[in-house]
Amino acid sequence: MIDQLINDVLKREGGYANHPHDMGGETNWGITIGTARQHGYNGPMRAMPKSEAHGIYKRIYWLKPQFDKIALFTPKIAAEMFDTGVNMGVGTAISFTQRALNALNRQERDYKDLQIDRIIGPATLAALKGYLRKRGAKGEIVLLRAIEALQGARYIRLTEKRSTNESFLYGWLEHRIG
Repeated sequence: MIDQLINDVLKREGGYANHPHDMGGETNWGITIGTARQHGYNGPMRAMPKSEAHGIYKRIYWLKPQFDKIALFTPKIAAEMFDTGVNMGVGTAISFTQRALNALNRQERDYKDLQIDRIIGPATLAALKGYLRKRGAKGEIVLLRAIEALQGARYIRLTEKRSTNESFLYGWLEHRIG
């Protein structure tokens, strides 16, 4: 599953870019220069191999945040969290899921509110499992919509705060929502 998700990201992100409005600076395969350096790639960004980007995506955006554990019982939610994490950071993806689960727990009748700690721990896993047990396949779709609603609202907010993000808003909404 993760290899296909990563291949989709690599295809969508394309190769080398250095857009003047991108605060991340140089990127290749969607990996910013800062992330590349932080995770051991020290060569020119233009020459970063696709395999290097693949490894970073798998280690940092899938295994480290434990989205692989979520994929064992809800691959759709795990895929959304991975994609959101790639674009906004894994902590943000986790917080969106935690916030949505809190809003959907029917005043804590289904499970206790989660602390929004941006970490996949036992409480988050239990709440997600409890939510899916109560709400089933339709509930999974509703949770996906809630996560994407939070993501879309953040894109709008980012663009309102920094007008140069208008260069990216259409693509974010086209490729990351829905």
